[in-house]
Amino acid sequence: MKSKYKRVLIKLSGEALSGKEGFGINETVLDGIVNQISTVKKMGVEICIVIGGGNFWRGRQSAGMDRTTADHMGMLATIINCLALQDALERHGLETRVQTALTITRIAEPYIMRKALKHLTEGRIVIFGCGTGNPYFTTDTAAALRATEMHADILLLAKNIDGIYDSDPKKNPNAKKLDHISYIELIKRGITAMDSTAVTLCMDNDIPILAFGLSEENSIVRALSGEKFGTVITK
Repeated sequence: MKSKYKRVLIKLSGEALSGKEGFGINETVLDGIVNQISTVKKMGVEICIVIGGGNFWRGRQSAGMDRTTADHMGMLATIINCLALQDALERHGLETRVQTALTITRIAEPYIMRKALKHLTEGRIVIFGCGTGNPYFTTDTAAALRATEMHADILLLAKNIDGIYDSDPKKNPNAKKLDHISYIELIKRGITAMDSTAVTLCMDNDIPILAFGLSEENSIVRALSGEKFGTVITK
């Protein structure tokens, strides 16, 4: 099997890591992700990853809390997921580096763009934690930013639903899944499946996005082999 892309950024939803439990890390889900990444690595793909922290903490759940404090807590939650993924990948014999937007040098490297690029060219998987390091920005925006900086060919948005819908499928049972939508249309229609700042950043830098369900069988491998599924977001 061949990959359609040479370098990709995978955005993993923190909530998707929790499986049906809705909290924490489901080991079965984690192992499934690692097996797919291992397969993709053998296809010769250079891989970098951004992980959310919603399986431990979401800023919007913090009623009354200062937004900056809540967002910093969310950034720290991503580190738990980064370290869990790093450990699982290395147990499968894959070389990794975790880089963080907040300085936590006892457990990870600080984010340095040129160093991250060097890791990728030397065959390591780079996992980015702490979002952008700034409050008021989501990990979706961090994924778009890192995809731009790493010159990724595509941003794979692995979520806990199987694509992007015209309305929230959790609230509207008649919501329709979209196979393709433009950046501008996504923003105009106010679809919140992906942060509008992240969409705009990808649009400005012409980075295609593929949103799909992480729970679907071999979804990451299928995405990189060029199979049509999920929702494609382009110009």
